[in-house]
Order: sequence, then C-alpha cells, then structure tokens
Amino acid sequence: MKIKTIHKKRLRIRKSLKKYNKKNRPRVSVNRSSKNISAQIIDDVHQKTLVSASSVEKNIKNMKKMKKLNLSLIVAEALAKRATEKNIRKVYFDRGSYKYHGRIKLLAETLRKNGLEF
Repeated sequence: MKIKTIHKKRLRIRKSLKKYNKKNRPRVSVNRSSKNISAQIIDDVHQKTLVSASSVEKNIKNMKKMKKLNLSLIVAEALAKRATEKNIRKVYFDRGSYKYHGRIKLLAETLRKNGLEF
C-alpha cells in the first residue's frame, strides 16, 4: 500500500524538525480542515498529548458565527493559556503538510504573543 504524498510530506517535515530538536521539547501539531482548526502539544518522548484545543469544542463552537481567521486566534489563545497552566513554555512548531501561511501563520504568531517560544 502506498502512502499518500500528503503523509510523506508530513513525515518529511516532522523528521527534519526532530533532527534539530536536541532538547526534547514538546511539539505543537496543527490540523486544519476547510471549516475547523485544531492544535495540540505532544510529548514525543512519552508519546502523549499534553494539551489540546480545537474549534469544535463546545465553548468555542457556541460563540457567534465567525470567520475562520478568528477561530484560529481563539484556538491559539486557548492552547497558550492551557500550556502556561501546565508550565509549558518552549516548544517547536510542526505545521504538518500545510504552508506557513494564512490560518497556520496566524495561529503560530498568536501562540508566540501569548508566551510560547519556538
């Protein structure tokens, strides 16, 4: 069975990120669909999700109808707040197979503004 090109690209990017991750920082993984966005902080050593946030959560979904860019801002703020509660400051950013553009870029910049370093 062949792996799709998207999965190959995702694995290639993750491999290059892990090569430069000498301090075993957790990873911020981003997943985006046509309507929603989610992000999670993963500890690759123990293979566990430490913190996650998504636009599908009840408290975010119950807000008024908003643009996708605004959803990215809200998800990033929620993730940063939860990460600081668990004393997570330094991470590395895994954009997956997506370009660093648009909603992904906005999410990353908002995470930086709210205290995460990468």
